[in-house]
Amino acid sequence: MSSVLRTTNNLAMTRDLTAYPAWQEDDLGIPLPDSSHACSVCLPTWQSVLDYEEGREKVLKKLRTGYPRFFKHPVVERLFSAARAEVASEQEDVIVLPTRASVQRAHRWVELRSESAVRIASFHGLQALVVPLKAKADADAYWRFSGEVVSSRQAQDFLDGKLREGSKSHLLSRALSKFTGAAAEDTFIFTSGMAAVTAVLRALPGLREGKKTLQLEFPYVDCLKVQELFGNGVVYLNEANGESFDEALMRIRQGEFAGVFTEVPSNPLLGTVDLHRVAKACQDGSTPFIVDDSASGPLNVESIRYADVVTGSLTKWISGGGDVMAGVASIRADSPLAETFRESLKTDATDSAPLYIADAEVLLSNIKGYPKRMKTVNQNGSALAAWLAAHPAVAEVWHPSLTHTANYEAVMRKGGGYGGLLSFIIKAPKKTPKVYDALRVCKGPSFGTSFTLVCPYTLLAHYHELEWAEGCGVSANLLRVSCGLEPIEQIIAAFEEALSHA
Repeated sequence: MSSVLRTTNNLAMTRDLTAYPAWQEDDLGIPLPDSSHACSVCLPTWQSVLDYEEGREKVLKKLRTGYPRFFKHPVVERLFSAARAEVASEQEDVIVLPTRASVQRAHRWVELRSESAVRIASFHGLQALVVPLKAKADADAYWRFSGEVVSSRQAQDFLDGKLREGSKSHLLSRALSKFTGAAAEDTFIFTSGMAAVTAVLRALPGLREGKKTLQLEFPYVDCLKVQELFGNGVVYLNEANGESFDEALMRIRQGEFAGVFTEVPSNPLLGTVDLHRVAKACQDGSTPFIVDDSASGPLNVESIRYADVVTGSLTKWISGGGDVMAGVASIRADSPLAETFRESLKTDATDSAPLYIADAEVLLSNIKGYPKRMKTVNQNGSALAAWLAAHPAVAEVWHPSLTHTANYEAVMRKGGGYGGLLSFIIKAPKKTPKVYDALRVCKGPSFGTSFTLVCPYTLLAHYHELEWAEGCGVSANLLRVSCGLEPIEQIIAAFEEALSHA
């Protein structure tokens, strides 16, 4: 078995999304960062996932780092400690944000939410939000959900006294415009995918009128949370079909919503709404339509044909390396709201959540391999989905080649594919832990890496609302798979071995 398909016997890390890349290659020629720069949590057993979610010390003490918005990188924690020592008292704590605009917005939000006085302190070119201890959880929530974070590269340069000025986001905009269908000047780069989503939400004119937003199909958890926390509330339609979908379209045409959000395809159920019908309703109701294409990527889907704005995580398929975090928002040039979005997104991408120059340099390097990587990933994703669907122990598989296929193919780019993200459940749910434990692949959150990655998605994303997720059709036993670049025979062999325990 290839060294790419591997797991660990302890709680280590699979990748570092924001650390310096120290690249090496495995025996298949697939580039792998040095393990000392790991970031995405590797939880090799079902019990370790439960212990992690329960906050048990036996797991947490072994974690060196984690996904940046959820688990601060050690270098970022050092930055926070330095800020805490300089600007906070014993009864206060801090979060460090990249810009004045970001910290001012965080100040207003945390103060209102925590009902306590907070303050801002300049910190040698960065900004510290100083909060009483009782408001720390709210400050951390702003860091996580807004996505307006300080990356570990930026933190390291700051601590080394080598913080860099300038930007290379314009070069990324130019490179991405070759894939997205949006002009370079309509492509805005952010420090994370969630920062891009937050910026688009903030730009909606209807938000200032008190309107709620509408979410179609079960989304990535934080996309829904952003609308709940930073908007006026969100109306959520779990399954965009039938009479409920018809009613939603009618309400869109009546102009009820500040904006309509969906994902193509959705994560983790990989469903796709009828974009043509939604876009037409949004046009009739003068309602912005926002589509996120992170799960499949712009080489596979051409969402810009339907959406006013397309958001995406550059951390995932476009980077492919799992060593940098970034996001993008692309505007459709002929959207009636194009100028409104241009003005707002340009300001936010520059003043609120700009991508640090060192992170941009890594992404510019990684993006060169995107087309070639995606071709292999598409092939592996479709092949594994078909194999799993035919397996006698598997109850259901979700993948765009199997799920809402007609709707997905309507937005598929010429020469595109169905992507490498899929989910499945087995017929004997109680045996899921044994299957997961037996899988000899990397295990942890995130997706889009060059290596195959599996996680019990619902446990990690919805542990404290499992009943609600189950009611939305997302089983607690669902396993989500991000296919990598390994030979498909090796990927299937790993799943065949694991499913023998089902």
